[in-house]
Amino acid sequence: MTETFVPPTRFAVPGRIAVSNRAASVWQRATVVEVRRDNAAGTVSTFRLKVADWQGHLPGQHVMLRLTAPDGYVAQRHYSLASAPADAAERGEIELTLDHVPGGEVSGHLHTVARVGDVVEVRGPLSGFFAWPGDRPALLLGAGSGVVPLMSMLRHWRRGGSAVPLRLLVSARTREDLIYAEEYGDETTVVLTRTEGRLRAEHLAPFLGPAQPEGGWEAYICGSNGFAEHASRLLVAGGQPVDRIRIERFG
Repeated sequence: MTETFVPPTRFAVPGRIAVSNRAASVWQRATVVEVRRDNAAGTVSTFRLKVADWQGHLPGQHVMLRLTAPDGYVAQRHYSLASAPADAAERGEIELTLDHVPGGEVSGHLHTVARVGDVVEVRGPLSGFFAWPGDRPALLLGAGSGVVPLMSMLRHWRRGGSAVPLRLLVSARTREDLIYAEEYGDETTVVLTRTEGRLRAEHLAPFLGPAQPEGGWEAYICGSNGFAEHASRLLVAGGQPVDRIRIERFG
């Protein structure tokens, strides 16, 4: 992630979790307990990490992950949390879903070297700007691995059986590139750009204008710079208020 936002002192998932800045300032040891592929192309994996003193998070937040080599060399990156907050709290485990970035120090190590039982360090949760507490209608737009923080929101929404409207629109090149393909339901619209072309106004039309829920949407966009700019322009052109669009970009 290239954008980092300073969170307020405190957030709360109603009735469930409170997250403070204190927890986000401390590096914690995290043990890899599972590695699984999460797209058919084999380019994306989810790493489930056991964190002894996980203090909770909001859907949409992320962590900093740090690797330290035997010679003391340190590499660290920001990664979105894919877990539903309640699941993470119950198990003391978080899930991070990563692209295998060509030449990427951290993602490359995790995809090709890391095994169950390995230990890394994490710090977080971070960023309150992109968090969704679950108390307002949410329209989620993601491309590629930009769907990861949105999946945390979707899982949170499902876990609580929420009556708050939520819709997800996810863009991928092909079905094989689609992350979490088996998890999507009626709330999700998939756009496969290789066969359908780029995201267009007609993809968003069923959710905007008269189709909006009472009070309108809070829109969340996550993806590359190009996707974020394009999707936000489409939303504004469709009548979505600019001050109700939250964007997180991958550089």
